[in-house]
Amino acid sequence: MGLKKIIQVLGVLISAAVFSQKSTPKKVPVKKKTVAVAKNEVLPVVNQDLPLLIPKKKDGNFGYVNQKGKFIIPPEYHIAVFFYEDCTLLNSPNEKLRKFGTSEYATVEKDEISYRVDKKGKRVYRFRQEDLGKCVHKEYVQQLYQAYVLNGFYGIIEKATFKDPADYRQFQIYPQYEYLFILEGDDVANPMIVASKNDMFGVIDVHNKVVIPFEYSDIKRNFSWKLGKMFDVSKDGKNYYYIDSNNNTY
Repeated sequence: MGLKKIIQVLGVLISAAVFSQKSTPKKVPVKKKTVAVAKNEVLPVVNQDLPLLIPKKKDGNFGYVNQKGKFIIPPEYHIAVFFYEDCTLLNSPNEKLRKFGTSEYATVEKDEISYRVDKKGKRVYRFRQEDLGKCVHKEYVQQLYQAYVLNGFYGIIEKATFKDPADYRQFQIYPQYEYLFILEGDDVANPMIVASKNDMFGVIDVHNKVVIPFEYSDIKRNFSWKLGKMFDVSKDGKNYYYIDSNNNTY
């Protein structure tokens, strides 16, 4: 089953993984010491808000890097996204498969075949239509803010209180941008907003503070902020990569 169809069913993106192998050489003390060091290097925590494993594209394929940018899973997948739950597997008619729907696993695609992989990078499950259950739709969380266009420029309003566009005080952000898009996230009171100014993209908050400078040719309006607290950006409109809210590159 192709990943595109799976993502459409889920309504969410998901991702991550780590490869490791066990061996038992005769020099046990030396091997144990090496493994301990490797484990510390594999999953360093530089930013508590970010996933331990981050999708990254190289030579046309996706793998996973740690928070220091080191490849942990070699790039071999056509698609690889953030760790996240898969509701179709969480509700599988086969109870033994439901564990693969938890956020301990990630979905990847290779040769038009979709898999769930564990945090060691092992393919633990191959998607089959007959294994998939129905997603239980969560209650919709009403968004507090929305984009508003005035005289060809975009601003932000609080939907519940906005009434008169002639009163500039009623705007959360007075229209001044070429484009605005409010990213989906868990905190509706403090969303991240993709904005365009002088034909370049950046990210602002609802107080009009610049979070990501206006230096990108594109920033995708996808689930990367909701799933990974990261932004999917490009400086040439072709090559995309992830950055965090401090504009650090991965």
